[in-house]
Amino acid sequence: MEPHEVHELLTRIGPGTACGDLMRRYWQPAALSEELPVGGAPLPIRLLGEDLVLFRDDLGKPGLLGIHCPHRGADLSYGRVEDGGLRCIYHGWLFDRTGQCLEQPGEPAGSTFHERIRQTAYPCVERARTIFTYMGPGEPPLFPRYEFLTLPDENVLATKLLHECNYLQANEGNIDLSHLTFLHYTARNRGIGGGLNNEGGRPDLGPQAQVDGRGAAPGVDSADAELTSYGIRSYKIRRDFGPDKYQLYLTEFVLPNFTAFPGPLRGDGGFGINWHVPIDDTHNWKYTFTFCRDRPIGEEWGHNAAVRTDCYVPKRNKANRYLQDRESMMWESYTGMGVDFVIHDLAATESQGPIQDRAQEHLGAMDRPLVLERQVLLKAILDLQEGVEPVNVARDPSRNAFRIIANNGVYPESRPWRQVARDLEAEVRV
Repeated sequence: MEPHEVHELLTRIGPGTACGDLMRRYWQPAALSEELPVGGAPLPIRLLGEDLVLFRDDLGKPGLLGIHCPHRGADLSYGRVEDGGLRCIYHGWLFDRTGQCLEQPGEPAGSTFHERIRQTAYPCVERARTIFTYMGPGEPPLFPRYEFLTLPDENVLATKLLHECNYLQANEGNIDLSHLTFLHYTARNRGIGGGLNNEGGRPDLGPQAQVDGRGAAPGVDSADAELTSYGIRSYKIRRDFGPDKYQLYLTEFVLPNFTAFPGPLRGDGGFGINWHVPIDDTHNWKYTFTFCRDRPIGEEWGHNAAVRTDCYVPKRNKANRYLQDRESMMWESYTGMGVDFVIHDLAATESQGPIQDRAQEHLGAMDRPLVLERQVLLKAILDLQEGVEPVNVARDPSRNAFRIIANNGVYPESRPWRQVARDLEAEVRV
């Protein structure tokens, strides 16, 4: 297969595209619950290249319909929520959550025309303060039992942020672990995952030092990756912790479009999730889930005021060049864009262009996780074209369990990183 063919398969997600078909076989986030309060107005959204309207019916249950009324094409997001569904303001046609037309008050008395009208509709499930939808054909698969989707809502914080680029390059920013000691390097943390005195990756709050242009740990990082039953596992190994020690940063890519990473609540939550949901070919929402297993989570772990606006658009953005302060590149952060990792990632992935041209890449030794991730995603796309149902699509309750891990810690050389991963697997709760 030619490189440009692979590129098209991996990045195009609209209706009828190969990757779009793959994405539609999975439950995907459609909106945060806070965007659609009970009694609130219908919410127009764009998801996987389709224009849709999300609403809650009289019982508060979410429904997702095609946004244009099948009568005369009016926008249903202006509609009235009443009488068990969503009513178009143009001629009063009423639709329930399944898309069935319930009433056409402009038609003659006794007309059964409404029984033959069904609007595009997708089922919804509400979990983890988020509304999910299934946009694929046939009966939906079981809702996945990832740990963060099985906890009480108060134990999970869900946020999202707009990215003006293709979903794949945004998600690959989570898989490319070599960037951590450059892009996220600040004078306080010596790169994510820290350095001497910074086990676990939390800021050591030591005196500020000049930010080195060669990065936080030149020449001491290596990378590895391996297949899992649900995607790939990526390892970054850093050796600047003294004799016979190394730091291990471990993430997991889960087909088709999210990555688990070590979260800020290490010991309580275990990991966070970055789930990149395509809006269209050149935009995506990054949904971030942070959780605690054993207690409610505070709102302080959400995107701070410097990052997020009411419309989930970052205040530092492409239009204002992420408010880069080049003087601060010497003493505060490698990027000159403050210390928030969310903005660093946004700038890097958006700067690759609306859809990154991977034919221009020159991948190195640290990029093995990216190579493997693309192979796994491509295989899933091609398998689906041959009629093979994708992995992580569960229809048997006994197979609807996923052991995802993530980690950031320091270990003796006598304990290899693959063994650390196996030990972590054994500890995961299902």
